[in-house]
Amino acid sequence: MIAIPNYITPEEYLDIERQSPIRHEYLRGLVYAMAGGTDNHDRIALNLLSLINLHLGNSDCRFHSGSVKVNYQDEFYYYPDAFVTCDPRDRNDRHIKRYPKLIVEVLSPSTKTFDLGEKFRNYSKIASLEEYVLISQESQQVECRRRTSSNTWETVVYEIGELVLLKSINLEFAIAQLYQGLDN
Repeated sequence: MIAIPNYITPEEYLDIERQSPIRHEYLRGLVYAMAGGTDNHDRIALNLLSLINLHLGNSDCRFHSGSVKVNYQDEFYYYPDAFVTCDPRDRNDRHIKRYPKLIVEVLSPSTKTFDLGEKFRNYSKIASLEEYVLISQESQQVECRRRTSSNTWETVVYEIGELVLLKSINLEFAIAQLYQGLDN
């Protein structure tokens, strides 16, 4: 990500974003152009979204891909690779969601450190968030961070040959399904 080095307000960011053909994320006054992804990144995200779509069916929950923003108190606006919200308040705005229960990021070499660290700390401020999932592109590995009843986070790592459980939406699938159709 490349930052535009001057502070802008959330309102200015949203105005810029509505007119821009390039997606940008916002963090405390700085705007970051989003880097392009790889074909494997896209395939993993598509495989996951397909699993979620089939699972949710006609429920009241909605899933979104990397074209809808998640926001927290004008502190940040991010484009997760995938997320699910079941909160009816998230139906009022077509571009921004504020009450996700599941957020998924497919890790890229350029964003991995940020996704594992600061982005997770920022997302964890969202009270509705139950699960943060990080999917590796380099190996069949999925890390699920789950909020506990004591508002701490526990981590479960799934690897090749295992079943992945997304507790927040009660979805279980073989990890191999995420990596189906990838080019090495």
